[in-house]
Amino acid sequence: MKRTSVLFSMLGMAAAVLGFSWPWLADRMAGGASAATVALGKTIYAERCATCHGANLEGQRDWKSPLPSGRMPAPPHDASGHSWHHPDGVLFRVTKEGAAAVVGGGYESDMPAFAVVMTDDEIRAVLTFIKSTWPERERQYQAEMSRREQEQARLDRAPPNPSSTGKHGL
Repeated sequence: MKRTSVLFSMLGMAAAVLGFSWPWLADRMAGGASAATVALGKTIYAERCATCHGANLEGQRDWKSPLPSGRMPAPPHDASGHSWHHPDGVLFRVTKEGAAAVVGGGYESDMPAFAVVMTDDEIRAVLTFIKSTWPERERQYQAEMSRREQEQARLDRAPPNPSSTGKHGL
């Protein structure tokens, strides 16, 4: 009887620990994003993106070779693709403005701009879902690229430092 009580006590404590830590575990699995954001992103991805990029983020066949139209097929968004090579700002702009608007130089793409059908928060949720599917190594690489992008943007916004121009203000 005593052994059963100890067992049930231990199971109860384990359940309590899991119950308290579940939000942390869910966030950790999603790369720090909330499970609700990942779920929303998954739903929107299925509605708006899966037609071209695949239900399993696998992209179109032969995605590295031009289509007969000369345009590139939709790339995969899983770890086999190149989305994880790009920082958040680039991924966001490609989704919001379309690939051609971001690449420039007359580039033509079948990737539409989603600004008219998705809010910024919905775009971020889709990107959060996509990133949540990547292995840790790819997520870390992409996070570092995003950190560098943010740092560069911060430096670009910083006022000039008079001491760096060789003038001493005298």
